[in-house]
Amino acid sequence: MIEWTCKKFTDLSPSELYEIMKLRAAVFVVEQKCAYQDADGKDSNAHHVMGYDEQKSLIAYSRILPAGVSYNEPSIGRVVSATNYRGKGIGKELMKETMRALKTMYGNVPVRISAQCYLLKFYTDLNFKIVGNEYLEDNIPHCEMLFTP
Repeated sequence: MIEWTCKKFTDLSPSELYEIMKLRAAVFVVEQKCAYQDADGKDSNAHHVMGYDEQKSLIAYSRILPAGVSYNEPSIGRVVSATNYRGKGIGKELMKETMRALKTMYGNVPVRISAQCYLLKFYTDLNFKIVGNEYLEDNIPHCEMLFTP
């Protein structure tokens, strides 16, 4: 059973922020071998969705940005799950939890994401549609996608 929580940046404890940055670096920098600026200045504007296992370890995370920070619409990014929890439906559960939190905050609005192309099926299964051409972001192929309620 995963315990979900969503917090504004100012409500995160130092240890929560540390665990978030540690998980993001483990996957996006180390596992994907991608040197990039993760601390992009947007976290302070975000709500942070965190999923914890029974041992209170952070195993899933995403951030929700309000409209106007990355796109005209609210957006979801930094979607990540711990390596040893993949293939168990955690990512889909994370996205559903993130969409619930976003809907509570902003209502039934369109949501834009920048998805790594190898995850297109994952996001299309969640009703996101490709809305642009493939592009490179940090040397990884991405596609812009939009969820329209």
